[in-house]
Amino acid sequence: MSKAGLLFPGQGAQSVGMGREVYESSAAARSTYGRAADVLGLDVAGLCFNGPAQSLEKTDIQQPAILITSVAIWAAYQEAGAALQDFACAAGLSLGEYTALHIAGAIGFDDAVRLVHLRGELMQAAADATPSGMVSIVGGDESSLVRLCDAARESGVLGPANFNSPGQTVIAGDKASCERAVRLAEGYGVRAVPLAVAGAFHSSLMQSAADGLADALARTRITPPTIPVLSNVSAEYHRNPDEIRKSLRLQLTSPVLWQRCIERMIAAGADRFVEIGPGRVLTGLMRKINRTAKCANINTAESIAESIGVSAQG
Repeated sequence: MSKAGLLFPGQGAQSVGMGREVYESSAAARSTYGRAADVLGLDVAGLCFNGPAQSLEKTDIQQPAILITSVAIWAAYQEAGAALQDFACAAGLSLGEYTALHIAGAIGFDDAVRLVHLRGELMQAAADATPSGMVSIVGGDESSLVRLCDAARESGVLGPANFNSPGQTVIAGDKASCERAVRLAEGYGVRAVPLAVAGAFHSSLMQSAADGLADALARTRITPPTIPVLSNVSAEYHRNPDEIRKSLRLQLTSPVLWQRCIERMIAAGADRFVEIGPGRVLTGLMRKINRTAKCANINTAESIAESIGVSAQG
């Protein structure tokens, strides 16, 4: 029985040039980008390969671009001999949860692309409505994080948004509360670094986006995943389509429990992981969560060949 887990990245993994190598080497990857262009009416491949970076950083472009690139890499990986049944479970960080659900057969490709494009538009609109942001907190524990948020919030909005790994969390809230948190951080034994993001994702300031997304999710055909996929908001495995819809809606206003998701997979027996998609964010977080768990990053033709070669040798 497989003990490998699939991981898919979220926002922030993008870079100009992502996916170009697999596009040039894989017919399946080219087909993925071509289909995405038809769905969105947008030259996704051109944006991913050539930028400009400012365009890729726009939330409504960044989200589908990362999902499409991750799916294209997965398609090239399958073309080379990998199979979904080689993996025991899957998870994705925030946006990456949509990729995981698509790869596991729960959401069709066209629907996944449309959903994340809309998700990005709704999140950007919510961010435009209220000046807000996110701050990376390095060091400390959950208790110190909560105390910092309580002290900096005053009459505003501020709370945990991402529990990424031990000593690496993110808080989100209105602009003034985030600025106070940066000023107060040292007094709570942590270091605070403002993030270059559009707004306070995974906070109550995204409620309007969650409401809009709920309508789209209600109209989307969703089926049970063919391999277990973890929910960001509960660190539990998705059970049925209605629960998936609810979880994806809540994800916009609730903290992402990434560390707990990984720990859940490891507790269930996963001892190695494959990160499919641009960047190496999840591979880096894995080293902080559990140094004994192996994690390979797959995002080039060379890394695909190396992974398939290892698999073929057992």
